[in-house]
Amino acid sequence: MRVLLALIYNGLLAVKGLLALPLRLIRLRRRPQFVRYSLQGDPPYLYQRRRRQLFRRKGSPSDVRSLEELRAQFKQLISDPDVRGVVVVIERLRASAAKREAVADLFRQMRSAGKLVVGYAVHLTNGEYELLCSADRIVLFSSGRLELTGFMAEATALGLALQRAGIAAHFVRRGQYKTAPELFTLPAVSEVQRETLERVLDDRFAVLVSAIAQGRQLTEAQVRAKVDRGPYTAKRALSEGLCDALLSEEELPDYLRSLRSTPNGSSPREPAIAPFTAYVRSKPFGGLSWKPIKRQPRVAWVPLHGLIVAGEMSGSPVGLGVAGSKTIGKALKAAAEDQRCQAIVLDVASPGGSALASELILDQVRRAAQKKAVVVYTDQVAASGGYLAALGAKEIWAAPHAIVGSIGVFAGKFDFSELLERLGIHRAILTRGQNAGIFSSSRPFTGPEREVLEAEVEETYQDFLEKVAKARGKTIEEAHQRGEGRIFSGAEAMQLGLVDRTGGFEGACRRALELAGAPTPTYQVVSYAPAARRLSLLAALREISSSQLFALWDWWLEIGGESWLGKMLLFLLLACLGGLGACATAERAQTRSTEIGAIQPETSDQVLGQFLDAAEKGDFDSAYQLLAGSWRARYTPARLKQDFELEPRAKELVGRARSALKRGGREAGGVAEYSIGDGKAVRLVRENGVFKIASLE
Repeated sequence: MRVLLALIYNGLLAVKGLLALPLRLIRLRRRPQFVRYSLQGDPPYLYQRRRRQLFRRKGSPSDVRSLEELRAQFKQLISDPDVRGVVVVIERLRASAAKREAVADLFRQMRSAGKLVVGYAVHLTNGEYELLCSADRIVLFSSGRLELTGFMAEATALGLALQRAGIAAHFVRRGQYKTAPELFTLPAVSEVQRETLERVLDDRFAVLVSAIAQGRQLTEAQVRAKVDRGPYTAKRALSEGLCDALLSEEELPDYLRSLRSTPNGSSPREPAIAPFTAYVRSKPFGGLSWKPIKRQPRVAWVPLHGLIVAGEMSGSPVGLGVAGSKTIGKALKAAAEDQRCQAIVLDVASPGGSALASELILDQVRRAAQKKAVVVYTDQVAASGGYLAALGAKEIWAAPHAIVGSIGVFAGKFDFSELLERLGIHRAILTRGQNAGIFSSSRPFTGPEREVLEAEVEETYQDFLEKVAKARGKTIEEAHQRGEGRIFSGAEAMQLGLVDRTGGFEGACRRALELAGAPTPTYQVVSYAPAARRLSLLAALREISSSQLFALWDWWLEIGGESWLGKMLLFLLLACLGGLGACATAERAQTRSTEIGAIQPETSDQVLGQFLDAAEKGDFDSAYQLLAGSWRARYTPARLKQDFELEPRAKELVGRARSALKRGGREAGGVAEYSIGDGKAVRLVRENGVFKIASLE
């Protein structure tokens, strides 16, 4: 039956083509030599057809609707000897590095076929310029700009501001590099955070320099020097050899005519520039989509984009991307039950979120993988809970410069008691049950509450490690070495065994079909994207604040892109209103005390004295509370006790520190040091205005 229907459909198309043939033959004389494309926004890998909408903006015929469609069109242009090349106009491109590399690869294919690729723009950013360096020519508007300045990352610390406002952030984390809560707990950016950002910046900057060096035929040293002299006006960019011409778009035909002689020795004429639709209409049987006799294999595409929360949610309240566990679960279930789909590709672009919601999605991924081959692909970020959800797939693919990992957990809350006191607001907490008020925003954690929370965070982290170890064929210790909140590029993650392969979206789709036993070079991709719906901020608040444990990466950091400060502050608002650090993203938790009303030591002498007293008495619960945040994240009171008991030099170090305390230390810039000889010292640092033990030698 299908064969008959396909023959009838194709026959009707042939009749339609014959009827339009005379008009197309007339247009043949006006066939464009150059095809114009407008590349802007964030084009998807595949085009998603939507229902007709009233007052819907009609896109330009030259707009790139998807990379899949662009690839198919380039293939046609490469095989046509009458086409001289393409003109690609760049405007406000926000595509990921992986998508830009996919487009750059298409440019290289076009050039290797002898076609000319010309990039045009009025204003170019770092990423846009990096892409156009794969073209033959770069043309700027005469009054345009080239923002070639390198990359910047801004990390914010709100700890001191919150303290002055009367708000205390209390967080428990598992992982030295789980820097999410540091935004709210520290007065300054930590060294761990700096180290992480430096690695990301180094990686991203190296890619930019390499692309410019290859495209503009410069050495990397020359490129770095030119970047240091940016940004550029169009005229300066031309004089520095960073572009090839300064023109308006209307002047491009004359410029193109001067670049290369016409093909086949024909007489030169004005090079016509038109969109692909005009090119198709000029071909005798162009634009006719023949129905294949045999069905092509289908790959189901399920996007997991945004912050992971529990429930049925999808959308972007106030620019905040949210993915609900039930919503993603339904999409995976529908894809798994579709008999036409042979495989599933789960497209992850998520920094994580609720640990419980991530576990629920992981369960659905595993269930889908029992029925179909499931491959996870990420070209942006699959971190923390996003990476946890990916562990149920048969294989994980990542773009070389995607962010992967951040295996860790944190939990906490905000304490508004001081702010309420300043405002003259009195709140009485009445409970039945020792830990009933654990997440009250009117007081800090009590000692038993913090112990319970630390135990839960540790248990969740160990469970995370077990899942990583089982899915990736590692031991728990090997998973831990890759954990504690560390992030990696896709290439690094593959070397460490956290992902299976690096590559592009199309490669992941073909691999999914191979795993399904249906390898083929041609296939169809069917979207199972949840329908975007109006999503209120209050609804997002309700779901987010219901979570207590979080597997979340510092998702607000955007290297060289738009500022995430607004979203970051929105998360602060969400966390405050939720009465829990639900959306908070930071790392080292600053606590006031384990007991309500306990007196906090103020000077470095007092802190060191109390720490030494507690260590000598064996009161390691109290000693633990006097450690700096980075050490509290790595230790528990039990581990601290074990180290003191097993370390042969522990008593000697305590004695030398006691002598150093009597001699007195020196304080500068929020750091206090007490020399214990041999060039070593006890070091204390201020966290939210309070000294904490940072190093014993």
